[in-house]
Amino acid sequence: MSFFHLEENQTSVKQEIIAGFTAFLTVAYILVVNPTILSDAGIPYSYALLATVAVTAFGCLALGVWGNTPLILTPGMGINAFFAYTMVEGFGLTWQEGLAVVIVAGILFFIMAITPMAAKLAQAVPESLKIGITAGVGIFLTFIGLQMGEVVVPHPDTFVALGSLSNPVAITTLVGLVIMMMLFVRAVKGTFLIGMLITAGLAFLIIPGADESRQNISFEGYSSILTSAEFSGVWQVPFWTALFSLTMLIVFETLGLLHGLLPENKSSTRAYQASSTTALMSGVFGTSPTIPVVEGAAGTAAGGRTGLTAVTVAVLFLLSLLFAPFLGMIPNAAIAPILIIVGGLMAQQVVRIPRDDPTEWFPAYFIVGLIPLTSSIADGIAFGFIMYPLLKMLVGQYRMVSAWMYVIALLFVMNYVLLYTTV
Repeated sequence: MSFFHLEENQTSVKQEIIAGFTAFLTVAYILVVNPTILSDAGIPYSYALLATVAVTAFGCLALGVWGNTPLILTPGMGINAFFAYTMVEGFGLTWQEGLAVVIVAGILFFIMAITPMAAKLAQAVPESLKIGITAGVGIFLTFIGLQMGEVVVPHPDTFVALGSLSNPVAITTLVGLVIMMMLFVRAVKGTFLIGMLITAGLAFLIIPGADESRQNISFEGYSSILTSAEFSGVWQVPFWTALFSLTMLIVFETLGLLHGLLPENKSSTRAYQASSTTALMSGVFGTSPTIPVVEGAAGTAAGGRTGLTAVTVAVLFLLSLLFAPFLGMIPNAAIAPILIIVGGLMAQQVVRIPRDDPTEWFPAYFIVGLIPLTSSIADGIAFGFIMYPLLKMLVGQYRMVSAWMYVIALLFVMNYVLLYTTV
């Protein structure tokens, strides 16, 4: 194992494999959650499941072999929601056009990753807006989870309302939420996986028909998805709106997470390259883009120091296909609590928004509020990014805003002008 420089990193094969198992347990829930969200966009559940496994294995191998880092690349929570509920349901793209957007966004990210552009862009965007995006997406995920678990339901007068607490689905969701929170606060390894399995067992007992497979798992014909990306809408405004917003999301998320997760002795250059390449391949495999996930920190906390940890995760994801028929039986009530908790973890970032300067917190507040209220991550980001330089100019602080921010704000304004003048 000299390839991974185990002795130099003061680790062993056993330690790295244990770290890989630990990291896999923390992130295995994505095997069910990501296909569930993508199926709402129209991608067949079976294909979305196989794509999730394939791109995660590819990404972890890329990070492990090329970057020799113990992190995990998998379809990002929040970004998958952006793909399904903003790009497809909001902008009216087909899922095939959505995959084309993912591929082009991945190409742009790769170009940024091999040039100083990505770092400059990340530095140009104020921290308050980055935090606002994370918190807003978190609240949006929580809302999706509450709807999925039928705790919140549509209402003709107030748009949404509390669902019936006698509903078996809502009961199961809330009980599952309590179980997972108990596991989470006790720092149990594999909290979401264990909690999901327990909640699924409860669902089979109290929800009529829950023991019937929700999805007929079949990978036959999956190869067709490798060429299903549809570029015919490339000259239409919704395509470029989706592309612009998605590119910024994956760039900000990836740069921020790599900066926070990479061990001090690891170079970020190859990690950026592996991340951008895998984001591009996400569209080819048939899923929303990948990002480094915070659950990867569980692997490093368990002693992972090299790429062997990531390679172990890749192998375990491939082996998980043996349980594919069972994964299709997991009901929404067992998935919803995960979305609620993950959303809460993201939303807690809101406390980091500077509160002593209205020109900082108000644009961030707009992002946090508009993302869930419009069910559009892109619109929330757009209004925040337009308002930030506008407020700075109004109070005479225009020199504090980078040229990049003015360009981004102008692009968002032009996007809305084009969008509503071509309707």
